[in-house]
Amino acid sequence: MAALRLEVGRAHPELAHDLTELRLITLRRALAAAGDDPALAEPAFDAFMAVRQQVRWFDDVRSALQRLAAHGPLLLLSNGNADLQATGLAPWFVGAVSARVVGVAKPDARIFGVACERLGLAPQEVMHIGDDWQADIVGARRAGLHSAWVRRSHPELAPHAAASPAGAEADVTPVDGHHVEVEDLLQLADWLDRLEPGAA
Repeated sequence: MAALRLEVGRAHPELAHDLTELRLITLRRALAAAGDDPALAEPAFDAFMAVRQQVRWFDDVRSALQRLAAHGPLLLLSNGNADLQATGLAPWFVGAVSARVVGVAKPDARIFGVACERLGLAPQEVMHIGDDWQADIVGARRAGLHSAWVRRSHPELAPHAAASPAGAEADVTPVDGHHVEVEDLLQLADWLDRLEPGAA
């Protein structure tokens, strides 16, 4: 399935921002290759999405989001298709911006621009928090946002939390911008509390 997913992605670069459609195409092709009805892809995807929303929160998430929300509005910016309501995270967020709706995915600067517009803030007034160096940090910095790289050490996580490429920091961090690296969201909340005393 992983190889098929990569093949579908290469065949449809115009859908790089739409994980839902890429997954559906992959499922249809896998079903057809197995001699099954490709129309089963839709109910299979619905079952996948139901399980996809049943996330386990890291221990720091609930208290950290409450503290982070005290510093300003939180907006989800995602290349994926997680749902704030279904995951239980909606109480701390003012809304969401998805690559599927915008038509481009991180690290494209345009999706960061849409997020800033939704917040009613200029890029230099926004901090993007993410765990993927290229999509989240490089994308945010090039779009003029501050950045926070969350580098959790957890065995179940993907290896994209590796060290940033040599020399990359100078390329993405303007002199007047903030960039911080943290192990979890509570560390980020602590950093913001020191930066803006009395905000939390």
